[in-house]
Amino acid sequence: MSFLTASSPSLPRWKVLLVDDEPDVHTITKMTLNRFQLDGRGLSFLHAYSGAEAKEVLARESDIALVFLDVVMETEDSGLEVARWMREELGNKFSRIVLRTGQPGQAPEERVIVDYDINDYKEKTELDRKKLFTTTFAALRAYRDIMEVEEARRFQLCYREGLERVIEASSHIFQQRNLVDFANGLLQQVVALMRLEQSMLVRLRGAIGISGEQTYEVLARIGEFDDDSQIFSSELLLQLDEARTQRVSRLHGDTYVGYFPNNSGKASLLVLKGVADVGEIDAKLLEVFSSGVAIAFDNILLNQEIRETQSELIMRLGDVVESRSHEAGNHVRRMAEVSYLLAQASGMSADEATILKQAAPMHDIGKIATPDAVLLKPGKLDLDEWAVMKLHPAIGMSILKGSQRPILKAAAIIAYQHHEKFDGSGYPQGLQGTEIHPFARIVAVADVFDALMHARCYKPAWPVAEVMAHLQAVSGSHLDPVYVDVLIKNVDAALAINAKYPG
Repeated sequence: MSFLTASSPSLPRWKVLLVDDEPDVHTITKMTLNRFQLDGRGLSFLHAYSGAEAKEVLARESDIALVFLDVVMETEDSGLEVARWMREELGNKFSRIVLRTGQPGQAPEERVIVDYDINDYKEKTELDRKKLFTTTFAALRAYRDIMEVEEARRFQLCYREGLERVIEASSHIFQQRNLVDFANGLLQQVVALMRLEQSMLVRLRGAIGISGEQTYEVLARIGEFDDDSQIFSSELLLQLDEARTQRVSRLHGDTYVGYFPNNSGKASLLVLKGVADVGEIDAKLLEVFSSGVAIAFDNILLNQEIRETQSELIMRLGDVVESRSHEAGNHVRRMAEVSYLLAQASGMSADEATILKQAAPMHDIGKIATPDAVLLKPGKLDLDEWAVMKLHPAIGMSILKGSQRPILKAAAIIAYQHHEKFDGSGYPQGLQGTEIHPFARIVAVADVFDALMHARCYKPAWPVAEVMAHLQAVSGSHLDPVYVDVLIKNVDAALAINAKYPG
């Protein structure tokens, strides 16, 4: 994967500060060095006629390469004071200093040369054109080399800090277990890495559009993008197509389109808005980040496929039991969704709520061993038949127990406990209150709600008002009052689930 940016502008001129109280010195120096070049860069002159003016210029201009500094100006050592202030107070360790004096015998002590990092010392009378050129060349070359080392140090520091941000970002997003959460987490971290306010993650849709062209879908977005119908302008589509087909990342004005391949073949495309430039450090950070993200993305897709397959198998197994007992169609789907609704609304963690949703369809798995004569009897069961019916929770537990998979462990608990009652009068263990697992208490509420809302072989469907009244009547005896209250408060959402899965 390559990262392409706009071409770099031409390099600026070397800044040279002339500090001298004699205007003629400024004029002669500028004329002499007017055609000087180093690495294809000429000189840009700044002027100061006293030590005080020199300090002002140095404080204002941070990238002065060379200072020609007169020693004697306002005072006999004003030039040396500028050098001391420049190194010690301003903290400028990079600009090269060439001291000049028109008074022989005014050479500074060796200590001053060393302490103030003076690059050279010349008497003005000896600075003819040739010596001025060689002195300037030596000083600027030293400045260039120092700045290259400093730039490398800064790059390494920024890169290290950036890698720390990448590691921190990666550790966060790799905790996400589904594609949407992962995409949003990825986007948040990329925005933080690049210090931006707008970004979008898209990928190719699974199908091809009516006209035969490939279409894109938004996985996640942050910032003020247009609505979905206007996001994919013709210009952006061309940029996405280029990134995908050429497998490159490119900056288009202030829009950066990044290409993130993965082994699944469903490459992701990152759109960053408001990007002035993608510098070398940012490009490398994105490369490091994206290499890990691609692996994680593949794992997310694989795990999602496994979970969806597992959920579908569980749902179909629940359908088998449902069809055998001639219960209302889609019973297990409604049960799962209403249980999930109650879990979320009651404050259960997202992971636990998802496990409950996936395990709930197995609540009556034990009925697969219940004889038809009992299971399909249209009238009331006698005592012997009821004893047989009451065996199905223990049978369900025996089918599911022993697994270390979270979903099957949860399903075993639900199958065994969903006929327990809050007051302890249920079966098969006679558990009471919080002795019953929260999963089973939630499923019990969802099961009673669905059983009353739909016709069974032994009864017609009840009106909603009567269902609500019954739930309140058995709250605290049969059912956990907390989850009954949650269902009543969210009955509109529960009814919407019924409408989505009729039967």
